[in-house]
Amino acid sequence: MGLLIAVIIISILALIFAAFTASRILKQDAGNQKIKEIADAIHQGAMTFLHKEYKILVIFVIVVALVLWFAIPQTGPKLAVSFVAGSILSALAGNIGMRIATKSNSRTAVAAKKSISKGLKIAFSSGVVMGLSVVGLGLLGVTALYLIFDDPNIIFGFGFGASSIALFARVGGGIYTKAADVGADLVGKVEKGIPEDDPRNPAVIADNVGDNVGDVAGMGADLFESYVDNIIAAMVLGVVAFSVQGIKLPLALAAFGIVSAILGTYFVKAAKKKHLHTALNKGIFASSVIMLIGSFFIVKFLVNDVGIFFATVAGLIAGIIIGVSTEYFTSSHRKPTISIAEASKTGSATNIIQGLSVGMMSTVIPVIAVSAAILISFKFGGLFGIAIAGVGMLSTLGITLASDTYGPVADNAAGIAEMGRMGKEVRKRAEALDAVGNTTAAIGKGFAIGSAALTALALFASYMTITGLTSIDIGKPLVIVGLFIGALMPFLFSSLTMKSVGNAAFHIINEVRRQFKEIKGLMKGTAKPDYNKCIAISTHAALKEMILPSLIAIITPVLFGYLFGAEALGGLLAGVTVTGFLMAVFLSNSGGAWDNAKKYIEEGHLGGKGSDAHKAAVVGDTVGDPCKDTSGPSLNILIKLMSIVSLVFVPLFL
Repeated sequence: MGLLIAVIIISILALIFAAFTASRILKQDAGNQKIKEIADAIHQGAMTFLHKEYKILVIFVIVVALVLWFAIPQTGPKLAVSFVAGSILSALAGNIGMRIATKSNSRTAVAAKKSISKGLKIAFSSGVVMGLSVVGLGLLGVTALYLIFDDPNIIFGFGFGASSIALFARVGGGIYTKAADVGADLVGKVEKGIPEDDPRNPAVIADNVGDNVGDVAGMGADLFESYVDNIIAAMVLGVVAFSVQGIKLPLALAAFGIVSAILGTYFVKAAKKKHLHTALNKGIFASSVIMLIGSFFIVKFLVNDVGIFFATVAGLIAGIIIGVSTEYFTSSHRKPTISIAEASKTGSATNIIQGLSVGMMSTVIPVIAVSAAILISFKFGGLFGIAIAGVGMLSTLGITLASDTYGPVADNAAGIAEMGRMGKEVRKRAEALDAVGNTTAAIGKGFAIGSAALTALALFASYMTITGLTSIDIGKPLVIVGLFIGALMPFLFSSLTMKSVGNAAFHIINEVRRQFKEIKGLMKGTAKPDYNKCIAISTHAALKEMILPSLIAIITPVLFGYLFGAEALGGLLAGVTVTGFLMAVFLSNSGGAWDNAKKYIEEGHLGGKGSDAHKAAVVGDTVGDPCKDTSGPSLNILIKLMSIVSLVFVPLFL
C-alpha cells in the first residue's frame, strides 16, 4: 500500500509541476493588441472545435458505458466506471495541453524578439505542461482504479476509454489540420504565390488552429492511451509472473519515469540557433540515463530479477533508436530528405516517387529495433518482459511529449510573427525554432509508433493469457481469414481518413478561391479575409468525417470475435498489428520527409521560394500532409484500440 500511495503522490507532483509551469508561462508578455487578437482567434478556434467534438464524444461515451454495464457478465458495471474515467482523463489531458499551447504561441513569438533562447524556453515549457499532464493524469487514474477495484483486468476499461477518445481526437484533429493546411498551401503558395502564414490567406487562422487540435490535443491523447494501455497490460501479465510485486513494478517504473522527466527538463538550454536541437536532445538523453539508473534499483527491490531490468533497457534503447532513425529519414539536412528536394527539380511526379521510396525504406530500422526489443525482452522476461519493454520505452514520456508539443507551438509562433508583422529578425528566429520543431515532431511521431507496436504486443500477450490460448494455428481457415481482415484494416482505415482530408480540403480550397475572387482588395492587403468561414468549414468537415473510421475500428473486433471466436480474433489482431505498424512508419516518415524537403528548398536551396522545384515540393508536401498528420498517427491508435476492445469484450467470445 505504501508504494502505491507514493506513486499517487508522484502523479500529483507531476500535475503540480505542470500547473506551476503554466502559471509561469502566462505571466510572460503576450505582445501588442494585434498579436493578442491573432492569438485569441487561434485559441477560440481551437476551443470551439474541442467543445463541438466533446458534444459528440459525450453521446458515444454514454452509449458504450451502458453497453458495457449490461452486456458484460459480472464485471460490466466496474468496466463501465473504468471506461468513463479513462475517457474523461484522456479528454482532460488533451484539453489542458491545447489550452496552454494556444496561450504560449504569441508569448513564444514575443520572447523570440528578445532572444532565440527565450523563445525556446517558452515553447518547450508549454510542452512540459502537456507532457506532465498526460503522465500525471494517466498514472493517477490507473493507480487509483487499482486501489478501488484491486483487479488490473478491470482497468482495461480505463484503457478502452482512453483509446476511444484518442482515436476520435487523432482522426478529427488530423482531418481538421490537414484540410486547412492543404487548402491554405495550394491556393496561397501555389496559385497566388504569397508566403506561408500570410494574413491575406483566408485559411491561415484555420491552419494555425489545426496545428493545435491535431498535433497537441491529438498527439497528447494518442500517447496518453499508449502510456496507460502499456502499464495496464504489464500489470495483468505481472501478476502471473511475480504476483502482487509484478503489479507494482510497472507503476513504480512509470512513477520514477515522471521524476526523471522533471529532472530532464532542467537540461534543456540553448544560447544560440545552432544549439537548439542539441538542447532538446540533451533533455531526452539526460532523462533516459536517470531512468536507466533508477530502474535498476526499482527492479532489484521489487522483483530481484536482473532479466526484467534488461527488458526495461531494451525498450528504452529501442525508443531512442526509432527516434534517431525517424530524425535521419525526415530531417531537412539529411540525405533522404535532400534527395526528395533534388527530385523536385524535374517536377511533382518525381518528388512524390522519391518520397514514397524514402518512406518505404524508413520502415527497416524501426522494425529491426522493435524486433530486437521483443527478442531480448522475451528472452529475459517472457511475455511480462515484452510489456516491461514497452513501459521502459514510455517511461520518459513526460519529456519526449514535451519536445513533441514544442513543435506546433513554435510553428504557431512563426505564423504569428508573419501575420503580426513583427519584423524579419523575429520571423527568422521563429522559423529556426519551427524548423527544430519539425524534427522533434517527426521524432515524437516515431516514438509514438514504436511505443504503439510494443503496447499492441503487450495487449496481445494479455489477450492470449486471458483467453487461455497458448498458440494460434494459422493452418485453420478462420485464423487465416482473421489475418487477412486484420491486415486489411489499416488500408481501409487509411483510405477513409485520407478521403476525409480530401473532402474537407475540397471545401476549404473553394472557399479560399471564392474569397480571393470576391473580396476586393484582398490581394493588395487593403481588405480583411473572413477567417471564421474557413474555421467553420474545417470544424464541420472534421467532426462529420471522423465518425465512420472510428466506429469501424471499435465494431470490427467485437463482431469478428463474437462470430468466429477467440482464436480467429487472435489472428485478426496479429494481422492489424503487423500491417498497422509498417503502414504507420511509412506514412508518417514519407509525409515528414516531403514536408522538410519543401522547407529545405525554402531555405534558399535549388532556387528557393517561387522556383519550379519549390512548387513541385509544395505539391509533394500537400500529398504528405494527410499521411503524416492524419492517417499515419491514427494507425498507432487503431492497432492498440482493436486489441483493448478485444480484451474488454473477451467474455462474449469465450
